[in-house]
Formats: sequence, structure tokens, C-alpha cells
Amino acid sequence: MILGVHVSSEGKIYEAPGRAANLGCNTMQIFSRSPQKWRHNDFLSPQDIEKFKAKQEAFGIKPIFIHIPYCLNLASPNPRLYEVSIEAYIEDILEAVALNADYIVTHMGSHKETSEDAGIKRLTGALNKILEKTKSAKVDILLENTSGSGSWLGYKFAHHKEIIKDIERKERVGLCLDTAHAYLAGYDIATQEGLEGLLDEIDKAVGLGLIKLIHLNDARGPLGSHHDRHDHIGKGSIGLEGMSRIINHPKLRDIPFVLETPKTTENDDIINLNTVRKLRKD
Repeated sequence: MILGVHVSSEGKIYEAPGRAANLGCNTMQIFSRSPQKWRHNDFLSPQDIEKFKAKQEAFGIKPIFIHIPYCLNLASPNPRLYEVSIEAYIEDILEAVALNADYIVTHMGSHKETSEDAGIKRLTGALNKILEKTKSAKVDILLENTSGSGSWLGYKFAHHKEIIKDIERKERVGLCLDTAHAYLAGYDIATQEGLEGLLDEIDKAVGLGLIKLIHLNDARGPLGSHHDRHDHIGKGSIGLEGMSRIINHPKLRDIPFVLETPKTTENDDIINLNTVRKLRKD
């Protein structure tokens, strides 16, 4: 089982692989910089990058996923924010290449109450610019589904279909399936029928083979409530039975799982990882 958590890169980024290994993980997701702030020329040093790669290799943490900062919005109708988001995204991909990461994970942006079609068009245009500017990079982009709050794109897989249809370098774009977001967007994956329905929709829209990462999170809140709130594995609305079906589903079980569950105590990651391992049927 390829299993990890979102690991803190606080302090020095090269401490993250050791933190993942201490939890018994063989994959991980990180922020390579502050998720809430713009970079302002604050790049990683070559020394820190080399230490990160050495520790990642020593601990056998692979694949590595880097989540894009939340301040970027590739669907924004604001011309300045749109352009600086593209520029920052390119910088982040190039830094991910230096770190020997495999994927960039991104929310699909907010159309800011213009229209979904307009937001999708802007996002697709931004991704085409980014992929062209980084065409030699061996780091792929994963589009994450969302819970559907506000004017965020990605709460249904018809959005992914429309975007990928017009991507010029399709071989570098895939999906990150977030279980909590799916449930909160209205997919009843707490049930067998609902899970199969979700997978069938994804398969028809873009193909299940594009799912390269599963954010394994229980959902805090009722079905279709559209509020992005994660819960501990088995403690939320999806529940232990629902989470077990996801973890063991033959079409999902070999995909990397990364937990983004709450971290209210220092033992929360250990407890959630242990729950997942107990639910796994080998």
C-alpha cells in the first residue's frame, strides 16, 4: 500500500522526508513554501534542495506530491492576479523539478462569480501556458476535485472533462481525488452504490487511469453541504465502512493515498494511519 500524509515542511524543507518516514509512510505531500503567501523571491537554497533529495532517497519516500499555495487562482477574472498566478505556478513547477518531486496538486481556482464556463476557459488557458513554459519538466499537474463552496471550480467531473479536453499537453495532466470533497459536493461515497456511481462518472468523463493520487479524508458535515471540512478516518460522515470500501476498492487500492486529516494533537496522524492500515485487506 502506498500511504502517506501531508507532512509539515516547517523549519527546513529537508526535514519533511524524515517526518514521513517516522510515521511509517512511503509517500508524502508537502507545501514547498507558505501556502498563504506569495513567494517574494524566497526560493529554496541549492543546499536545502540537495539535502531534501538525499533524505527522500534514503528514506524511500516516493512519489512526492507538492500542493500549490492557496493564494494562486488560475481561474481569476482579475488580470493581475491571473498573470502573477501563472508566473508563480511556473516557478513552483521548476522548484518541484529541482526537488525531484513527481506531481503538483492544485485546486482548480475560483471564477469569482463570473461564470463557470469563463472560469474553465481561463484555467485551461493558464494551464496551457504553464505546460508550454515547462515543457521539459518531468513534473505532472493533478487537478483536485472540490467541495463546491462559493465559486470554486471542480465540484463535478464535467469540469475536469472540459478542461482536459482543451489541454494541449494532456500527458502531463491527471486527477487528485479527494474523498471528503467528493462527499461534501454531493457524491454519496459512504455507500457502495454511491462509490460505484462516482467512479463510473469519472471513468466516462476522463478515465479512471488519470487518478494519480487519492486524498483520503473523512468528511465533516452532511452530504452535499459544500463546506470544505475534513474529519478523522472513520469519524466523519463517510464512516469506517465507507472508508474501507474506498481503501480496498480494486480500481483504487493501488493508487497512492495521502491523508489530510485534522492535526489537533501530535498523535492524530499516527492514529489515522493506523486506522487505515487496519482497514486494509491484503
